[in-house]
Amino acid sequence: MPRYTHGHHEAVLRSHRTRTVANSAAYLLPYLNSEMSLLDVGCGPGTITADFADLVATVTAIEPVAEALALAQDHVQKPNVRFEVADVFTLPYADKTFDVVHAHQVLQHLHDPIAALREMRRVSKGIVAARDSDYTAFAWYPAVPALDDWLALYKKVAYRNGGEPDAGRRLFAWARAAGFTDVAASASVWCYATPEERSWWGGMWADRILQTAIAEQAEAYGYATRSDLQRISDGWREWADLADGWFSLLHGEIICRG
Repeated sequence: MPRYTHGHHEAVLRSHRTRTVANSAAYLLPYLNSEMSLLDVGCGPGTITADFADLVATVTAIEPVAEALALAQDHVQKPNVRFEVADVFTLPYADKTFDVVHAHQVLQHLHDPIAALREMRRVSKGIVAARDSDYTAFAWYPAVPALDDWLALYKKVAYRNGGEPDAGRRLFAWARAAGFTDVAASASVWCYATPEERSWWGGMWADRILQTAIAEQAEAYGYATRSDLQRISDGWREWADLADGWFSLLHGEIICRG
């Protein structure tokens, strides 16, 4: 199993628990109705899952390990949601089981995203939807050298773990390679610019680069020392304190049919 770059530390969950259908799956909303069944692949802490449960008839939420799935089970208490440990490469469902198969920020972490999309296509009888970040397209101002080092280090660790941090720009091509003949591609952004947003985003990454699996892996792989990580963490706090600070994250999105 590929190694998950982020891990499940509180500093990671601080970010993941802010995700909703409105801010992370709005591109899918026009295609949903109250009679549908939906498979939520890599459901994380379940905040998007919970929103889906209010929009469709049934939701099946999966994670590859029980530890990760438990985070969603603790959050989502809705009778139309079931939870299962399952591997996206060998989904334990019959062909054409779900009306919608959804994955948010999942494909970027997989060693073979095309194979995953093929398997998602197999169990879908309607739509496969995916959204992923594109790290090279992240932009910020003012320039803080430590943030350049953060991006280079993150990408190095992600590639070592078998992922593709620039998945957003590749989703359309991956879907076509997986056999889809009808693919609608789009993009959306998150932006952090107010003092409160900068404090939250910068503070979260200042903690994340020191305390989470990313830090452990960077040191274990010999890509960074503890002092390197501390310097990057300090750089995040420096950026967060800048009155002109601005940060944007680009995401690619696909709606696949056929």
